[in-house]
Amino acid sequence: MNLSKVSAVAVLALSMISAGAHAQKATWTIDSAHSSVSFQIRHLGVSNVHGSLTGVKGTVDYDSTDPTKSSVAATIDAATVNTNNDGRDKHLKSPDFFDVEKNPTISFKSTSVTKSGGKMQLTGDLTLNGVTKPITLDLDGPATPMTQRGKLVSGFTATGTLKRADYNFGSKYTAPMLGDDVKLTIELEINKPA
Repeated sequence: MNLSKVSAVAVLALSMISAGAHAQKATWTIDSAHSSVSFQIRHLGVSNVHGSLTGVKGTVDYDSTDPTKSSVAATIDAATVNTNNDGRDKHLKSPDFFDVEKNPTISFKSTSVTKSGGKMQLTGDLTLNGVTKPITLDLDGPATPMTQRGKLVSGFTATGTLKRADYNFGSKYTAPMLGDDVKLTIELEINKPA
C-alpha cells in the first residue's frame, strides 16, 4: 500500500471517529410547559412551607457517551413563585425576597458533572437575588428517550439544598421564624428533533 493510500485511510478513519464522537453529544431544549422547581422551607420550626416556580427555559448539552462532558444553562421566571397563598406570594415577590422587579430571573449555569458509584452530581453557579454562588445538585436520570410528536423526549430530576444566607435572601427573617435551608427539587423535561 503506498503512502497516499495510507494517508487517505487514516483521514477517513479519523473523520469517522470524529463524526461518531460528535453524534453522541446533542443539544436538548428544556420544555417549559413540563418543567418546574419545587421548594420546601421550615416555618417557625414546626412546619414546612412548600412552593414552586415555573417558566424554566434553557438548554442541556448532553453527551451520552460521557455524561461528565454534559452541561446545563437555565433561567427561571422569579415572578411565577407560587405557594398557594396570594398574600405570601406577593410578599415573596417583594424586595424582602425575590425582588422580581430588580431580579426578574433566577439563573443556573453548570460548571461540572461528576459521576461516582453510579450516582451523578451537577455543580454550577446559581444566581438568586442578584447573588451568584456555587451549588451542587444530585441527579436522577436522564430518562430513556422516547419519540413524541416528532421529537425525542427525555428528562431528569435534580435535588439539593441551598442556604438563604448565602444569597442574602429574606435576610430579615431568621430562624426559627424561617429556616436557612431551602430544599429544592427540579424536574426538567427536555426534547430535540427526532
